[in-house]
Amino acid sequence: MHTLAYILIASFLIASGALIGIFSLAVKKELIEKILLSLVSLSAGTLMGGAFFHLMPEAAEKLEITNLLYIVLFSFILFFFIEKIIHWHHHHTAKCEIHTFGYINLIGSSIHNFIDGLIIAATFLVDVRLGITTSIAIASHEIPQKIGDFCIFLYAGFEKRKAIIINILVALTIVIGGILGYFLSQRISGLITYLLPFAAGGFLYISTSDLIPEIKKEKDFKKSLISFTFFLIGIAIMYLAKFIE
Repeated sequence: MHTLAYILIASFLIASGALIGIFSLAVKKELIEKILLSLVSLSAGTLMGGAFFHLMPEAAEKLEITNLLYIVLFSFILFFFIEKIIHWHHHHTAKCEIHTFGYINLIGSSIHNFIDGLIIAATFLVDVRLGITTSIAIASHEIPQKIGDFCIFLYAGFEKRKAIIINILVALTIVIGGILGYFLSQRISGLITYLLPFAAGGFLYISTSDLIPEIKKEKDFKKSLISFTFFLIGIAIMYLAKFIE
C-alpha cells in the first residue's frame, strides 16, 4: 500500500474520534466520568511511551543527541508558550469548566490537530510500523480531547447540531496536516528527522501538563490505583510495540 494511503487511513480513523462527543451524550454522566479517567490515564502512558520508546530513539539514529534534546526542549517550551499566549488548553474532562472562549478553543484544537497530522505523515514516511504506533498514541489522546471540545462548544452557546459539525470539521484538520506533511516531506530535506523530536516534546508536554494533573485530582485510593494501572498499561503498550518494528 502506498505511504499516502496509510497516512490518509490513519488520519481519517483518528478524525472519526470526533464522533465520541456525539455518542457521549447518550451515556450517563457518571459513566462518562469513570471512562474518562481511564482514558486520560491510558493516554498519558501511551504518549510518554511513544516519546521515549519510539520517537526519540528513531530520531537519535539521524541526529546528534545534543541537537535532539534541544529540539525536544524547544517543542516542550513552544507548546507551553502557545497555551499561555492564546489560552490554549486541551480539555480532558467532561466537566464544562471553561477557561477560554469557544472560538479560541476552536482555533487551538485546529492547530493541535494539524500538527498531529504532520506528525503522522512524518512517522509513516520513516516506517509504516512507527507510523502505526504513533497513530495509536495520538488516537488515545484525541478521544478524551474530543469529548472535552464538544462540551466546550455547547457551553460556548453553539446549538447541539452546530457543535457536532464544528467538532467534526476541527477533527478533519488532522487529515489536512497529514496530506500537507506528506508533500512537504518530499521537498524539504530533513523535515521528517526534525519533526520526530518535535513530536516527542509535544507528547511529553501534553502528558505532563494536561493529562497527569487530571489523574492526580482523583483522591479515592482505589480509583487512583486503577488510573495508575491504566497509565502503566499505556506505557506497556508502547514498549511492546517496539517488538513489531
